[in-house]
Amino acid sequence: MSPELSAAAAFAIAALGTYLATPVAIAIAVRTHFFDLPAGYKGHRRPTPYLGGTAIVIGILLAVLLVRGHATTHWVIIVGAVAVWAMGTADDRLNLPITVRLLVEVGIAVLLWQTGRGWNVFHNGPADLALTVVWVVGIMNAFNLMDNMDGAAASVAAVSAVGAGTLGLMSGDGALAALSFAVAGSCFGFLPRNLAKPARIFMGDGGSLLLGLLIARVTMAAVTPGYLGPSGVIVAALLVGLVIFDTTLVTISRTRAGRSVLTGGRDHLTHRLAESLGAPRNVALSLAGAQLILCGVTIGVAKAGIGWVLLAGGVALGFAGVFIWQLEKATSDSARLGVDAPAPLEAPLTTLAAQFESAVPTARGEILTEAALAGASLADASAAPYEA
Repeated sequence: MSPELSAAAAFAIAALGTYLATPVAIAIAVRTHFFDLPAGYKGHRRPTPYLGGTAIVIGILLAVLLVRGHATTHWVIIVGAVAVWAMGTADDRLNLPITVRLLVEVGIAVLLWQTGRGWNVFHNGPADLALTVVWVVGIMNAFNLMDNMDGAAASVAAVSAVGAGTLGLMSGDGALAALSFAVAGSCFGFLPRNLAKPARIFMGDGGSLLLGLLIARVTMAAVTPGYLGPSGVIVAALLVGLVIFDTTLVTISRTRAGRSVLTGGRDHLTHRLAESLGAPRNVALSLAGAQLILCGVTIGVAKAGIGWVLLAGGVALGFAGVFIWQLEKATSDSARLGVDAPAPLEAPLTTLAAQFESAVPTARGEILTEAALAGASLADASAAPYEA
């Protein structure tokens, strides 16, 4: 099978697998009362099932296992992905200590580097190991931060994966292309129910950290063969430019406000776009479009040469700096004029409990009906796409 057909097959299998697994994940979440409860800065108004990450990992595993010749190639990243999914899902349920999360993330980054799947741009072991750890941990948590509005993380991840997969196809790396397009396909399979009104499921940390790990891996793999120096890092950074931008934005914003970067808030790029674009679907579409343009430019300059890569990186950095300055200036002006900025709120536990108990019966009925319909679609391949 040609690399192009393998990539297309991986995309289709992952998309279908995730789409069909999603209502099952919803039903399990309802049965086990595994919900994200509305509280504080969160925008949803009713308990929403977690376990979207479970549907995503199922789609990716099916694609990797069923597309011929790629299971053995990707065994390390698959082991790491399953471990991250398990940790993230446990964190959604138990709220794990940050030290546990970091230890797992760093351990997986070290495993990738030790098996030759990390950065190798400095030709210096300690330097490349440090860069690999910073990259993997940083991108994982950047996608975790981007998962703050329906469709945002999955949309950006899908486009970034397509960008990395395209570079893989152009360099003849069929295994990389298949994995990348499997990630993109799983995101497409997840989005219909995540972008429903209201959202039927959230991916949770079990999904956002998983996508972050896989995107970190495919972006490293996409540029390392073609670039022997630090310019390869610029190409990879542009492929995930929006999540890096969002993380930088909230870090600066919260530092200026005297708040911990680890606290939640409605100061992300998504929330600022929503002020003018409105619905989460519009925000997700705009994010995907912006990242698509960025990936297109990145692919072009990557093939044009190191000089163009450095120029594109410098221009992107300049635009990002100006954009952050404008956004922060607008926030400061609003505060000076007495316009209340969105801030974290605390909801009494009794209120949350009441919302939870009132929403579960309704959610269970809707979701189990949806699961039955999805089960029927297994026998009818011509079933129409899900409509919100």
